[in-house]
Amino acid sequence: MRLVDQAGKVEWYESDITQFIPLHKYDIWHDRAVFHFLTDKKSRESYIMALKNTIESGGHIIIATFTKDGPKKCSGLDIVQYDNLSIQQELGNEFILLESQSEIHHTPAGYEQRFMYFVFQRK
Repeated sequence: MRLVDQAGKVEWYESDITQFIPLHKYDIWHDRAVFHFLTDKKSRESYIMALKNTIESGGHIIIATFTKDGPKKCSGLDIVQYDNLSIQQELGNEFILLESQSEIHHTPAGYEQRFMYFVFQRK
């Protein structure tokens, strides 16, 4: 669905996610392939703290990562692969996994990358 009349309400940020400080709380967080680049525990903990500081109770989080049978690297960088259990363990019990869906992404170079989209709701 296109945003059309709602497009002006979208706020876009370019920031180091491990240092993100929100201006206010939000109802939705959409991460298209950032979380899997956080290969060390401290960075993932900082990301999750940003989620907790940003998302309202009842708000939703959409995170796309590589699947367990997906690439082990992306653009030459190490990544972490996820499935339902491993991402739920990372985010903790403050976030409820509502849905997940796999996708095969075709890169411009013609390669296939296996992604998983996770939808969470904050308690």
